Amino acid sequence: MDNYLRLLHTLIDMLKMKFRLKSLAILLAFVSGCQQSESDKTVSRFDTGANWPVYGGNNAGNRYSPLDQITIENVSQLEVAWMYKAREPQEPGSSARVREIQCQPIVIDGVLYATTPLLQLFAVNAATGEELWKFSPPEEGFRNRGVMYWENGNDKRILYTVESNLYAVNAATGKLIPGFGNDGVVDLRQGLSDGIDADITKTRVRATSPGVIYKNTLVIGSAVSEAGDGAPGHVRAFNVVTGELEWVFHTIPHPGEVGYETWPEGAYKEVGGANTWSGMILDEKNGVVFFGTGSPAADFYGGSRAGQNLFANSIVALNASDGSLVWYYQTISHDLWDRDHPLQPNLATIEHNGQKLEVVVQATKDGMVYVLNSKTGESVFPVEERTVPTNGLPGESPWPTQKFPLKPAPFSRQVYTEDDVSDISPEAEAYTRQIYERYKTDNKFAPPSKEGTLLFGYSGGAEWGGNAIDPDGILYQNANDNPWILEMTENIQQGDAGDEVLSGEQLFSLNCAACHGKDKKGNGTDFPDISNVKNQYNSAQLLNILGGGIGRMPSFQHLAERDRKTIVSYLLEETKTQGDGTADERSEPQPSLTQNAFGFQPAYVKKAWTKLFDEQGYPGIKPPWGTLNAIDLNTGDYLWTVPLGEFPELTEKGISITGTESYGGPVVTAGGLVFIAGTKDERIRAFDKNTGKVVWEYQLPAAGFATPAIYEVDGKQYVAIAAGGARGQKAGDYYVAFKLPD
Repeated sequence: MDNYLRLLHTLIDMLKMKFRLKSLAILLAFVSGCQQSESDKTVSRFDTGANWPVYGGNNAGNRYSPLDQITIENVSQLEVAWMYKAREPQEPGSSARVREIQCQPIVIDGVLYATTPLLQLFAVNAATGEELWKFSPPEEGFRNRGVMYWENGNDKRILYTVESNLYAVNAATGKLIPGFGNDGVVDLRQGLSDGIDADITKTRVRATSPGVIYKNTLVIGSAVSEAGDGAPGHVRAFNVVTGELEWVFHTIPHPGEVGYETWPEGAYKEVGGANTWSGMILDEKNGVVFFGTGSPAADFYGGSRAGQNLFANSIVALNASDGSLVWYYQTISHDLWDRDHPLQPNLATIEHNGQKLEVVVQATKDGMVYVLNSKTGESVFPVEERTVPTNGLPGESPWPTQKFPLKPAPFSRQVYTEDDVSDISPEAEAYTRQIYERYKTDNKFAPPSKEGTLLFGYSGGAEWGGNAIDPDGILYQNANDNPWILEMTENIQQGDAGDEVLSGEQLFSLNCAACHGKDKKGNGTDFPDISNVKNQYNSAQLLNILGGGIGRMPSFQHLAERDRKTIVSYLLEETKTQGDGTADERSEPQPSLTQNAFGFQPAYVKKAWTKLFDEQGYPGIKPPWGTLNAIDLNTGDYLWTVPLGEFPELTEKGISITGTESYGGPVVTAGGLVFIAGTKDERIRAFDKNTGKVVWEYQLPAAGFATPAIYEVDGKQYVAIAAGGARGQKAGDYYVAFKLPD
């Protein structure tokens, strides 16, 4: 043992010349572990390292890799190890061409698992990219951001979701597991209609982010509409082996449950939303699952849901075994601004007031970072409750106070001021100033209005890609800093019995033109050109999109079925004949929503998703438009902030690097690097985690709107990213992996 210890201390002395003190602390911890019992020093296959076993890297969701083969000194040598083409064969009318890949792969024992644009599941050799198998579900899926792995002996499963189905697939063969649910499939709508008179089969429920697995229990959230027709976002747990529903946590409380009094009487019977769509984390030692929730329906008008509305817009801790409530922390009361919690929380250990403290960290759409004691839910840093405006729309009851964390400071702007008017050109300045003068809003919690408000935070700040935290308690957070114009309008009901039947053009103008334009050309960025949609989708696919929504586009279930068919016929330029669902046919009135599914009709709805751009289509605000931030969670202070991404054409004009929107998150490594893609310039970059300096970048075949995964095969470290493009950029269909030269 003495010789062993002398050898270790010699190694430490050698490494002191190369590594910083903090890195040595990590090494010493490892050395200490080497002197423990064999059982204690065994690294779990489900710890991040050689494997990247879960969404977010580990159950803590901190996207940290202990691998250090790739360093600041050698990262410039990275080369492409392999590319995997994930596109499916193009069938007539297939929507694959306009779908992106947002999936962060997982890696288990040298096999990488991920999904294609239409959510086919595949397995490839993680060292070569060679396809091992592919599973094709019967339905086309819209998006997912990751898959789940479970094993018990030789029983090894991949669990993932496509639309309203949860699949269990043999990890070795790609075949469905017949003993799970109905021949390998479970309906994700289970447990949502308990105590409610609603036809669950008419409700679209998806899970865009994976859940977490505790022993044999899968806990998962869902993505539901936040319009008036949205289903409740209750959290469910399913048995991994059988697929049976084990428990339900009501995010919109039922009578007798905590939080029921924060809603009108009986609200749970018709109000939806309050879902967790962005992912969960797990404290496996204590059996506690943590997640953030979104806003309740309807997301911009709460006239039918007076009160604080628990557990919407909350950080929640549950017992993973039975779904019982441990604690909650609501960040926004009675949300009117669609300020969902858009990404996984994190578990971390920080040093606060001289003591080690286990915390839950939640970043938000409006640029806040909440740091909470993981045992109690209490905020570590001061949070003020301030009075906010309450001049809401008729029937509305805005909550009179809201929370303002004092530390860390916000990582995105809170209110658009005169100083924020764009300065990239005189034309941009004049254009954005005019809009500012019309819509200027002096409080981030100004209630939505018919006159319009200019605000941040209902799409921006933090996004769904997640963030990263290293063992030193440093948070790496990418941020979007783009303002939006929110205008409300009365909810016009079409298609009732006795009403005049409107033409397809009229219905399109009323319901769609605000986003896509009367010419159907969109704006080239967030709202796509649909003038040629007949060559991208068939009638059934368009009806599905109108009924369930897609991306930022809400569902249009509030329209009668005949009117949705009329819009589809108009978009497809079909001949108007009797019986085809066009406006020439006067069909029988459709049953009301309340007879068919969840939901109600809000009195007011937003006109459109309207982002503020200048006259050339650039963000209508002074740069930076996207940043990467390093925040010391021990103190709440920023270590550095740098622009993330660029518009090369602006850089060539001598304009300082502006940053771009980013959709995807970072990973941080023991090699001192932060890897992140996600930008509109289609690059993946490595930053020095201590300084924020770019030390490597690579032009991807399409934008990497996803989060990388870090893993090791046969002693070689890899970085893999989905290059799926879209979101106003060209679509892509690749997974790309990088490594150092052999």
